[in-house]
Amino acid sequence: MKSTLFDSDRYLAVQNKVIENVTFAPIEFLGWDCLTIGALGWGQIQIANSNRVTLNPRYSRRKWIIELCDTLLEFYPKEIAKIDKRMAHFQKIRDQWEQRVEA
Repeated sequence: MKSTLFDSDRYLAVQNKVIENVTFAPIEFLGWDCLTIGALGWGQIQIANSNRVTLNPRYSRRKWIIELCDTLLEFYPKEIAKIDKRMAHFQKIRDQWEQRVEA
């Protein structure tokens, strides 16, 4: 999807629609009830549903970062389990192919 940001008007044109009333806020004002972590790099913070964003004005950056760390400490073991499962899957496939004789 191609989008264009018009800084002077603060409008975002997306597929022939105009979005108005955009709110810019520090990330620590976004509540964890509307955020998720994606498996990209060190973990990508994503808004789960842009129709439901929770803002907590003046929320403590310290508290938010501690909550981020708690969230990541729950997230990474789940990702490691997924990776372990994938590795076992491909090890099994590799083992099967090692047993085959070249034609």
